[in-house]
Amino acid sequence: MTAINPPQDKYRAVWLIFFILGLGTLLPWNFFMTATLYFTSRLKDQDIKSNQQNQTANSTAGEPQNYLQLKFNNFMTMCAMVPLLIFTCLNSFLHQRIPQKLRIMGSLGVIFLVFMLTAALVKIPQSPVSFFTLTMVKIVVINSFGAVLQGSLFGLAGLLPTSYTTPIMSGQGLAGTFAAFSMICAIASGSELEDSAFGYFITACVVILLAILSYIALPKMDFFRHYASQSHSGPERRASNEETKLDLLKKENTNGLENRAVTDEDVGSKVSVFEIFKKIWVMALSVCLVFTVTIGIFPAVTADVKSTIAGDSSWKMYFIPVSCFLLFNLCDWAGRSLTAVCMWPGKDSKLLPIMVVSRVVFVPLFMLCNVQPRIYLPTLFHHDVWYIIFMIFFASSNGYLVSLCMCFGPKKVSPHEAETAGAIMAFFLSLGLALGAAFSFLFRAIV
Repeated sequence: MTAINPPQDKYRAVWLIFFILGLGTLLPWNFFMTATLYFTSRLKDQDIKSNQQNQTANSTAGEPQNYLQLKFNNFMTMCAMVPLLIFTCLNSFLHQRIPQKLRIMGSLGVIFLVFMLTAALVKIPQSPVSFFTLTMVKIVVINSFGAVLQGSLFGLAGLLPTSYTTPIMSGQGLAGTFAAFSMICAIASGSELEDSAFGYFITACVVILLAILSYIALPKMDFFRHYASQSHSGPERRASNEETKLDLLKKENTNGLENRAVTDEDVGSKVSVFEIFKKIWVMALSVCLVFTVTIGIFPAVTADVKSTIAGDSSWKMYFIPVSCFLLFNLCDWAGRSLTAVCMWPGKDSKLLPIMVVSRVVFVPLFMLCNVQPRIYLPTLFHHDVWYIIFMIFFASSNGYLVSLCMCFGPKKVSPHEAETAGAIMAFFLSLGLALGAAFSFLFRAIV
């Protein structure tokens, strides 16, 4: 098969596989976060728990909480973001020393085992301290291997045409939608916390297993084998023709600087991570800023907005699950998926970083909504409609711009550098998540 007539992606099978792998990278963590109420309920002191065993989940807001319950979200965020950032960084530098198959299959396998263990422990009694410790260890493990999985997956997509990064981003966006929809269903059903948590974890296990099977099937696809072999053989071909190319460059010695640039790239010499970063730094910093703004506001500020029109109706109960979590994830997914049909502006356009920077405006817009409690800032946007409009543009721009940056990053370098570029982009994505988590404390404090 020649490069002029590459094989077709029959039935969009490779596209679907990358979609499932993208779904598998974030769905476990989203379900983990959704079950926060279950985790905090397991951290109750035994004397408090025995006195309240007949109370429903809806009454937990007014119950006294111990230290572990109060600090659970803080420790969960720390145990998630720090390993995510560290292991994404390590993956950027060490991915060439560890086989790609081992990184992806190993990560999926470990995460699958962790969620199987989590589901099994739902019915097993534990003391609050031991349960808290084990939960934090599982969070560290999930995010450590999740970082390796995500970086490796973007690097793998970098070997294929630009459009094949889109299904990863779209799958990740759908993961949040699943979690938000599950939250709403749990509220509507009134089911017990343990039963809901067990369902969450088993669902995550099923999706991870599906991702494992999809990755096993990937090398059997002619479309994927064509681009993978083309990437692996590219440097060797260039090396075998090194002498011929150097001779031609010497004969055409019309511009010394230009010839040196071509020689470095065409000969296939080993390029450092820093050299690759210099080619993609705009895209890397752009994806970092997008997530810094998004995580800085969502959900630390957006989840504290109260409805002004609900009164005593059921909309008061569903306002945040629907208008915040479900709407965000649906619009984010739509924005990520839009890049499958439209990739504007281009990878070299100055408009793209301008659009990224302009998203900072959402920080004051959400702060000026009806966030409660508030101390310093006035409320300018009282009606729920304002909040919903801001959320639509906020979420869709997040998904679209992140997907564009992640698609364009690996395409600004040579084919044999694409996997390293994808790993670097994944690192800056994780850096944006960590910075956003840090800024979220500041943003919420100044409201």
